[in-house]
Amino acid sequence: KYNFDKKIKRYNTGSVKWDLVNELFGGEDLLPMWIADMDFEIPEPVIKALRDRAIQGIFGYTACMPSYYEATIEWLKKRHTWQIEKEWIVFCPGVVPALNMLIQTFTIPGDKVILQLPVYYPFMSAVKNNGRIIENNPLIFKNGRYQMNFDDLREKAKDPLSKLIVLCSPHNPVGRVWTKDELIQLGEICIKNEILIISDEIHSDLILNGFRHTPFASISNDFLKHSITCTSPSKTFNLAGLQTSNVIISDPEKRNEFSQKLDSNGIHSPNVFGALALEAAYRHGEDWLNQLLDYLQNNLKYLKDFIHEKIPKIKVIEPEATYLVWLDCRELGLNRNELKKFMLGEAKVALDDGYIFGKSEGDGFERINIACPKATLKKGLKRIENAVQNL
Repeated sequence: KYNFDKKIKRYNTGSVKWDLVNELFGGEDLLPMWIADMDFEIPEPVIKALRDRAIQGIFGYTACMPSYYEATIEWLKKRHTWQIEKEWIVFCPGVVPALNMLIQTFTIPGDKVILQLPVYYPFMSAVKNNGRIIENNPLIFKNGRYQMNFDDLREKAKDPLSKLIVLCSPHNPVGRVWTKDELIQLGEICIKNEILIISDEIHSDLILNGFRHTPFASISNDFLKHSITCTSPSKTFNLAGLQTSNVIISDPEKRNEFSQKLDSNGIHSPNVFGALALEAAYRHGEDWLNQLLDYLQNNLKYLKDFIHEKIPKIKVIEPEATYLVWLDCRELGLNRNELKKFMLGEAKVALDDGYIFGKSEGDGFERINIACPKATLKKGLKRIENAVQNL
């Protein structure tokens, strides 16, 4: 039903991914395969809902209507067998703003926030920019797969300054879908040491074949009470520009504190199109999402086969979720700056450099976005192959 091979011109549309690539990466004729933004049209029912609303012609102050909450509740129940209540849902214009304000709400300057590097780099900015200290609980990379370091977490959780952990679930950039057992171990350690768990589950709908996402808060009432979950349709349905997310907080006291923080920052209501898009996507977008996942699975297979056959010095870290693939480029023998210059200057592709996800943990890695027509993926991989051959 949906044609994910269709190429859509995105230049001159205000696209950060395409229009700012030369400005941000400082190169000419670069192929953008970096930021978590898909090059696919959104589901037709969402386009229709937005078009019909635009025709109405009035865009005044907007509220989250009962149908907004119903759609969110039904989606989480159907997709993840997690039953939540309307009262738990707090609107926020994006998960990154939510993380910043959650850190402001539940910690004070000088407190430590535990992160598991390599990790989505705005996590680090959210900690540093608010005067908090990053407590790194680095992931363990073993036999081509990442896992949590629970022994290290136990020690760092004992520090009385450690107040909060930001869990990336599924993990960006390494692509892990944490198992229920892994989440239980993390939860038990943190709850024992009175550490609040913020679970960023923005990629939770983009689960690849053979894996299943477990919402952290769904595991037990104790986990629900001691955690806050961030969700959004933005990654799932390519709606990031509509700036709509939900922060799910079951504990009334914590929910009230966070709501006051939102109010103090003047955040009260959603973008009219963002609220509408969330509802339409959750109600009518599942067929599109299932077809998208099939397409991403095929793109991933092509990427793995191509790199294995043509660029064996680069190793693909097998993702279990997301459309972002973590590439181990260390066998190319290039240092951090050389690898960056190589990808931009020789391969002419704009990727996310691994070191921005953790200076030591991501050194020698690159993150590539495969949520694009296969022709674009082929073009990018061919550029990298040719550049490697000329090393």
